[in-house]
Amino acid sequence: MNNESKTFLKKYLNNASPTGFETSGQEIWLEYLKPYIDEYFTHTYRTVVGVINPKAEYKVVIEAHADEISWFVNYITEEGYIYVRRNGGSDHQIAPSKRVNIHTDKGEVKGIFGWPAIHVRDKSSEEKPSLKNIFVDVGCSSKEEVEKLGVHVGSVMTFDDDLMELNKNYLVGRALDNRVGGFMIAEVARRLHENKKELPFGLYIVNAVQEEVGLRGAQMIAETINPNLALVTDVCHETTSPMYNKIESGLQKAGQGPVLTYGPAVHNNLLKMIIETAEKNKIPYQRAAASRATGTDTDAFAYSNKGVASALISLPLKYMHTTVETVHKDDVENVIGLMYEFLLQLKSGHDFSYIK
Repeated sequence: MNNESKTFLKKYLNNASPTGFETSGQEIWLEYLKPYIDEYFTHTYRTVVGVINPKAEYKVVIEAHADEISWFVNYITEEGYIYVRRNGGSDHQIAPSKRVNIHTDKGEVKGIFGWPAIHVRDKSSEEKPSLKNIFVDVGCSSKEEVEKLGVHVGSVMTFDDDLMELNKNYLVGRALDNRVGGFMIAEVARRLHENKKELPFGLYIVNAVQEEVGLRGAQMIAETINPNLALVTDVCHETTSPMYNKIESGLQKAGQGPVLTYGPAVHNNLLKMIIETAEKNKIPYQRAAASRATGTDTDAFAYSNKGVASALISLPLKYMHTTVETVHKDDVENVIGLMYEFLLQLKSGHDFSYIK
């Protein structure tokens, strides 16, 4: 990772990109990607696609989703306190005492999730944080004062937590799920360009919106591109930290390499080819199993059009959907390397329908 990459990573991850409001993040991502692609286009709902070799008939997608979990303003009391509802899988238990940025037409408004002091809570009937009782304080004493700031029902807010490093080996912050994926696919494009690699197929680098509310961006862009192959990258649960059940969730450990998933939406022959690429290039990898669905944009691509050969390369992530999501730098590098090496040995018009 060079200095330019590090600067992009920090700027991109610290920027807010809540579901349905991804535009500013997409602009940062596209500005970084432009020197490494031939053209780009933006979908109606703001999924952004960079294209290398756009005239090729055979189309390959590498994809990550751009959106992060957030909150909507749902109700403003006459005293100026704000109650919220989820935009994606936001965690109500971690909200109390967190700082937030409320995104308005007048700019960012700072707020905090307040919570009563331990001294005044009744231990015998202590309430747990829930959507019924968590609230945001923006320093106003009336509804009218709140609204003068530009805050209204439907305004979206994100936690105010920036990227940091942990023991030089880990990246920590909010929204690594999954803007770190957007970083990784952009790095693949950069390496292809800087190493002067020519591909015999069209490569579509897709930064999709609205994954956190049902894979919606991927559904739309899969129909738009109609690819022959889709390689999706997302995060998965790192399960070695306390309170995880490995019998239920499997064993995925940070620093041990990308996680390759087996499941109905994952094309077996494509997965086999990815494993062969990893082993040939001595890239460490781990395995996971999904039952009915992977829960990622892989499902949207796999079942689109008349069926698209799809696979999932996941990055082990600690503490998903918190403000301290944590990934190992080695895993980031190995996901980039695996996607890059796979693309270099992929032939145009490759047929994955064969059975061995």
